[in-house]
Amino acid sequence: MTGYGRGQSDAKGCRVTVEVRSVNHRFLDLKLRGASLEASTEEKLRQLIAKSVERGALSVSVRVERAQAQGELRIDEPAARRAHARLSELADMLGLAKDIPLALLCTQPGVMVSAQIEEEAPELMSAPILEAVTQALDELAVMRGNEGELLKRDVLQRMETLASLAGTLADFAKSSPAEVQRRLEERIERLMHTSKIQVDESRLAQEIAIAADKLDVTEELVRVAAHLSQLADLVEEPKPVGRRLDFLVQELGREFNTVTSKSQSAEVARTVVEAKAELEKIREQVQNIE
Repeated sequence: MTGYGRGQSDAKGCRVTVEVRSVNHRFLDLKLRGASLEASTEEKLRQLIAKSVERGALSVSVRVERAQAQGELRIDEPAARRAHARLSELADMLGLAKDIPLALLCTQPGVMVSAQIEEEAPELMSAPILEAVTQALDELAVMRGNEGELLKRDVLQRMETLASLAGTLADFAKSSPAEVQRRLEERIERLMHTSKIQVDESRLAQEIAIAADKLDVTEELVRVAAHLSQLADLVEEPKPVGRRLDFLVQELGREFNTVTSKSQSAEVARTVVEAKAELEKIREQVQNIE
């Protein structure tokens, strides 16, 4: 599901801004960008997100802006070298001169560091980062919830169409024995015109019963109705149900395939094709549902 959330927190001269962007994905795919985090803080952040989001490709940007400290400023030489190398690569790519001004280099993140804040940062930044992440996740949840309501209405509407098509298939199933009997009697009548044979009425009735039993799709349609009922219940639940919805959609597809393989009716085949087209649209939607 898609969504966006933003959170912000301040702590001792630092401002933390967290942005979370989510797009559709069958599983949770989390990418962290921006400020380098302490290992324990990053682990807490990942756990916090995993509790809030089960599905989606999430891009989480963490930005830490440090106010000018009253303490001593120092130059992070490795960071300066890395920044210079990246700017040089950019100049090569754009075909520009490599005379990179010192003022520009000093403005790159991490080059000029406050010694006072840097020493305190590992302990100070964990709480504001997690607070900002929580705010961003709350906003994300609201946006994804609005999208979820729209998806739910669409899925329920398509389920009504599927239920109607299943009812049509049930009507066809009721007339199946009579259709089997009609076809067998027509064949026997043609044989009687071309050859002298005697028809055993009891054996004919037995063959009709066997053929009708092989073509009977009542069990499959009962399971279709049960799966649709489960789907209707699941989409009303407040907790994540995406994977269970995905499973039920797969099961519905199997039942419709069985109906097609058993039936010899062109009407049934056309109805199943229509039902599977609706089912495919539902499948595409439920893969994006939390």
